[in-house]
Amino acid sequence: TGFADALFFDWRADAGFVLNQPRYAGASVLLAGANFGCGSSREHAVWALHDAGFKAVLAPSFADIFAGNALANGLLAARVDEATLEALAARVEAMPGYQLTVDLEAERITGPDGFAAPIAVDPLTRQRLLAGLDDIALILQHEAAIRRYEAAHLRV
Repeated sequence: TGFADALFFDWRADAGFVLNQPRYAGASVLLAGANFGCGSSREHAVWALHDAGFKAVLAPSFADIFAGNALANGLLAARVDEATLEALAARVEAMPGYQLTVDLEAERITGPDGFAAPIAVDPLTRQRLLAGLDDIALILQHEAAIRRYEAAHLRV
């Protein structure tokens, strides 16, 4: 905890930065550009997003390490195409308080104005997030097989 103040630190120094605008206070979905998270080789970037209240990031693509860290920490990193991102940004700009719903189960996003679009999430990531499985819980789903293997290969 305590990483929210570091989120986009240099950009936050600019009073005109979008996340400094009061209308976006409390936002839980971040609209981002392509290759989001590039250069974020540690989990701190995801922790900062979590601490700032974000539950999902929508972008055309994600840096691999960021996407892995997002999954490991329960942050949805869902892909949307450029046209969808532009349409969302225009709606958010035009309609203060725009509420976007992200439905991971249906793999769709919807808005109060009838806007709807698909999101792309790889199947394993989707399954893990829906089931609340971290790396340990995922492995423990195979606990019986692990115990059988260990019993068959036990060295005395």
